[in-house]
Amino acid sequence: MLRPRARLKSVMEITPEWLQVRGLRALLLDLDNTLVPYKTYGEAPRDLLEWLQTLKDAGIQIMLVSNGSRGRVRYWCERLGVLGFGPAGKPWFGFRKALRQLALSPREVAVVGDQLFTDVLGGNLIGAYTILIPPLSKRELGYTRLVRKLERWVLQNPGFARTAEDGEEFDPTENQPKPTISKD
Repeated sequence: MLRPRARLKSVMEITPEWLQVRGLRALLLDLDNTLVPYKTYGEAPRDLLEWLQTLKDAGIQIMLVSNGSRGRVRYWCERLGVLGFGPAGKPWFGFRKALRQLALSPREVAVVGDQLFTDVLGGNLIGAYTILIPPLSKRELGYTRLVRKLERWVLQNPGFARTAEDGEEFDPTENQPKPTISKD
């Protein structure tokens, strides 16, 4: 249940072609430390907006499913031009609600996030294609910092963290480029 189907370096690696090969028609995206650093506000990074537009132009449905506050999720949904909701109650409830709203089967949906125990577990519980990416920032809730220690153990244990496809793994020790959020 904690094994992602793919481990990528960034959400930007997900292209319409990548999704099409896997029979996926929608993305359920985590917000904090997946699309934007935790607790940030401001204008969305241009490359993130362009990536989202490329997916939309290809007919990919996109929805934010976040455990963040209703106001924060609404704020980012408006700036990113996508549907979404929060707090979602991941891993148990949010993804089922998103599937109902999109009217898709779990086999047609990818769940993308930075946490094993919310995003990957929740996506696997509904039978979706799960994608784990490294967090954008080290800044996060105290509880999440504690859970990260367990996540690191799971990811370092080959019996738990294997992926289903070769060539889609990331090195969790690599430094990832940090997106910038403008204050404009």
